[in-house]
Amino acid sequence: MSHYSAYWTAFQTILTKEVLRFARIWVQTVLPPAITTALYFIIFGKLIGEQIGDMEGFRYIDFIVPGLILMAVISNSYANVVSSFYSSKFQQHVEELLIAPLPNWVILAGYVAGGVARGVVVGVVVTIVSLFFSDLAIHSYGVTLLVFVLTSILFALAGFINAVYANSFDDISIVPTFILTPLTYLGGVFYSITLLPDFWQHISLANPVLYMVNAFRYGLLGVSDIPLWVAFQIIIGFIVALFVFAMFLLNKGVGIKS
Repeated sequence: MSHYSAYWTAFQTILTKEVLRFARIWVQTVLPPAITTALYFIIFGKLIGEQIGDMEGFRYIDFIVPGLILMAVISNSYANVVSSFYSSKFQQHVEELLIAPLPNWVILAGYVAGGVARGVVVGVVVTIVSLFFSDLAIHSYGVTLLVFVLTSILFALAGFINAVYANSFDDISIVPTFILTPLTYLGGVFYSITLLPDFWQHISLANPVLYMVNAFRYGLLGVSDIPLWVAFQIIIGFIVALFVFAMFLLNKGVGIKS
């Protein structure tokens, strides 16, 4: 068996483990985001949205659909990897991976692919839920799918880095609570940044989630507060930076070998 064939087998094994892990407990991993999103649509879309009226030429409930879908993708891609890899550290079976004749990029790719799988599954479920509340018409399938996958990869990598540094189960909830949630809610999910004063518009541009939400909104609705090429540059730039950093941590054995 060639090296590449062995690497592919290892990647498939890790990915299968990750998929089965969240699929076995779908009531905890897939169902809650669907229920939460339905509540968002009822409260923000139906009740509050009718008072707000149109935004950028769309009904308010249609305007928030892209952001709500992406919120689910972000949180689940992140949560899958951070919980899975930290559990591997806690139960000490990550050592079996480290002593296996595998390059670290295969291990990282396997965990990230598992996070992407959960993000995509949850995203599809949430999209189906949104069809009960909104007449979803996709403006660009290519842009929509690309942002969908790239966002999943980015936050799966971020979840991996969080898991590497985590020393307790409490540590894996700090970043989602104090960083991820504020960035998501302030990322233009429920509003257009053109409604903000100039100062806060410039502050908002420092939020990476803003670029993902707007790129995804362009894919679905054809409108965006951010030029599409700028959004993709930011997203891909963050993916490259997080991948390089995650590989550095793995190669150094930070939080694993020490």
